[in-house]
Amino acid sequence: MDLLIPSSGLLFWMTLVFLIVFFILRKYGFPVIVKMVNERKEYIDESLRKACEANEKLSNIQKEGESIMQQTREQQAQLLSEATATRDAIVEKAQDKARQEAARMMSDAKIEIEAEKQNAVKGIREQVAEMSVQVAEKILRQHLSSDEKQMELISRLLDNVSSPESNVSK
Repeated sequence: MDLLIPSSGLLFWMTLVFLIVFFILRKYGFPVIVKMVNERKEYIDESLRKACEANEKLSNIQKEGESIMQQTREQQAQLLSEATATRDAIVEKAQDKARQEAARMMSDAKIEIEAEKQNAVKGIREQVAEMSVQVAEKILRQHLSSDEKQMELISRLLDNVSSPESNVSK
């Protein structure tokens, strides 16, 4: 029964050693353990706080990214509309220039055609006048082939000059 009921001397010494170890642990061990536990708790709390901040920053960054993407889409749409407007303006300007050039070419062609027509009419008139002179010359040569006929014509011309009312063809 010694095992179940310890003797009073053993109980005294066990209690004394327990109290000494307890006071030593209380004086030196527990503060260090509590300090380590508190430091670990602070480290974990700080890590959780930083994780929350990182999550907030990440969500802010995602929101900013979405905002930037939206702005980029808007700018892209604006640039496309400006490019379309510029293209339309360039095409319209080119068409106007082509119309003006066509009108100018038509006007130049009409002027050139008119000038060629006038030159042709002038040339035809010159040819007709030259031919008329040649025909008249041939006719006069036939009628004035003899000296008699020449003298008769000269007399009529002189009479015509002296009297303006008389006619050469009489």
